[in-house]
Amino acid sequence: MKNFIFISPAFPTNYENFCAALKENGVNVLGIGDTPYDTLSDRLKSTLTEYYKVENMQNYDEMFRAVAFLSFRHGKIDWLESNNEYWLEQDARLREDFNIPGLSPKDMTAIKFKSEMKAGYKKAGVPTARHHLVSDLAAALSFVKEVGYPVIVKPNCGVGASDTWKIHNEQELRTFYCNLPHVQYIMEEFVPGEICSYDAIVNSKGAVLFETGNITPLSIMDCVNGHEDAIRFYIVDKLADDLKEYGRACVKAFKIRSRFVHLEFFRLSEDHDYLGKKGQVVALEVNMRPCGGPTPDMINYAYNTNCYQHWADMMIFDKLQHITKATPCFCAFVGRWKEVSYAHSHEDITNTFQSSLKAATELPEVLAHGMGNFMYIAKLETTDAREEFFRYVLEETTPKTNK
Repeated sequence: MKNFIFISPAFPTNYENFCAALKENGVNVLGIGDTPYDTLSDRLKSTLTEYYKVENMQNYDEMFRAVAFLSFRHGKIDWLESNNEYWLEQDARLREDFNIPGLSPKDMTAIKFKSEMKAGYKKAGVPTARHHLVSDLAAALSFVKEVGYPVIVKPNCGVGASDTWKIHNEQELRTFYCNLPHVQYIMEEFVPGEICSYDAIVNSKGAVLFETGNITPLSIMDCVNGHEDAIRFYIVDKLADDLKEYGRACVKAFKIRSRFVHLEFFRLSEDHDYLGKKGQVVALEVNMRPCGGPTPDMINYAYNTNCYQHWADMMIFDKLQHITKATPCFCAFVGRWKEVSYAHSHEDITNTFQSSLKAATELPEVLAHGMGNFMYIAKLETTDAREEFFRYVLEETTPKTNK
């Protein structure tokens, strides 16, 4: 591989690590983005052979001209990628128009629409929640009669927990239909459990080169949409055997090739009449990109490795070239909200966990909605240490009452 176009190499900021890893492997890295060149980090500037700035990355004509220019300047483009859910469809269109390998527009339906993902999960043998594509109130009432309250409604094509709501009764259901959005929504039965993921780097033959996962003990939907709780999750020190089995089955079922993927599941916290016994893994959704935010860095902390380099090794050599051997541990994330009064200050946290902390910073508004206003990341050796970190950072001045 000679020429690799990386879309939006400056945002999110940690994605420059993908570009640096590609250069480490001898690739001619070309960037396209809307960030002015002068504001790129010195490291990113030194990594990119050439950078083409566009005014609006959502303007396809501009993006097309950028790829055409770089192709004219450097020859055939061997690969094009953003590793970003937001640009997944545009990346696919550019690949098709310039005859570049990888996901194409015809692949998008099965991996962008939550209702269509269920077929892939079924093929992999993973249970999925019953669903209904939102149409009219009568159809919704019929669906609720089958599965009961609460139900979850969310965009059929969307990212993360944004615009996802739990409906508890008929009054809330009727209110939802009075303000029905102009996009297709999917309605699903509520799945009681924690969210767990299978994160993997998969080569061109469908072989898994690296795998791990994370666990979110609380409802990410309530955290993001209602700020009811701080956001917390952690990279596991060891992937559970059943999650590994289901994850690998999904890699095969979805025909995943040459990608860093983030597959999401529930683990039931109680018996469910339709989905199975407590502890059963249930499908949530598939994401054809790395887990967002600082998660790749957290994987590196937990496994004492470099997953950016693993991805670049996969892209260029189809196998891992840079392998580190270490005993994995936990890496925990907490996001706190500005409007909540916490018992321990920023200084308390940094002093108490100074030997474990890897990050303690305020997040920009573009990231704060989904991750909290303040981010704390710590590398922790034991379950007890992890839980104490969560307890201390999240303790409030006035404890919550049971609802």
